[in-house]
Amino acid sequence: MHVENLTLAYGADAPVVSGLTLEVPTGQLTAVVGPNGSGKSTLLRGMSRLLTPQSGRVVLDGTDIHKLPARELARKLGVLPQGPVTPEGITAAELVSRGRHPHRGLFGRLTSEDDAAIDEALAAVELTELRERPVDQLSGGQRQRVWIAMVLAQGTQHLLLDEPTTYLDLAHAVDVMNVVHAAATSGRTVVAVLHDLTLAAQYADHLVVMGDGRIAAEGRPVDVLTEALLDEVFGLKATVVEVGGAPVVVPDRRLAG
Repeated sequence: MHVENLTLAYGADAPVVSGLTLEVPTGQLTAVVGPNGSGKSTLLRGMSRLLTPQSGRVVLDGTDIHKLPARELARKLGVLPQGPVTPEGITAAELVSRGRHPHRGLFGRLTSEDDAAIDEALAAVELTELRERPVDQLSGGQRQRVWIAMVLAQGTQHLLLDEPTTYLDLAHAVDVMNVVHAAATSGRTVVAVLHDLTLAAQYADHLVVMGDGRIAAEGRPVDVLTEALLDEVFGLKATVVEVGGAPVVVPDRRLAG
């Protein structure tokens, strides 16, 4: 999957993403980070065909995504938007089953293959025992894992996840990132927009840092996440230390008085 000279805007407003080109590494986890308003989520909307570009294109398996039929695209690309709304009263298994919609036949009935994909996805997020539990009765971390299971059940080789750890405490965020990382380890290509720089650096194979609608830096987290970059792009004074082969960001304290 790659992005070629992509420019994205909302209506007649000024472009949020300008002339961006990105080659997404196959079979790896790419994390996209950047300050608020840098264009991270807008880029993901363009990559998922939720936003039509002013110019440029997104190419998936050699074809512009805007030239693919909707069902064919849904069989190739799984998308988890930011803050999805859970239908009232739906169980975990029912929500995950919605990921099988692109594969259903004329009458929309679940097949044995669909059932197997649902079971596998629930097992991957370690929620098999809660499959009949209403999603609105689950914890925040469990609900987010159910949504990820729905995308996994879709059976695509490419996954786009917009801030999958937002509003989660650290323990639940780690649970979610373990699932996301496992998906990439199994051979899927995953792109995730993240806010937590240290979490992104710990899990990502490839780190993309955005600023002002463009790519400020990209590469291995240990090479990209430097104190100079944090100062330049985020306006953050911090110390970067290496833990377990990955960088950890330690902000400089600024105490009042």
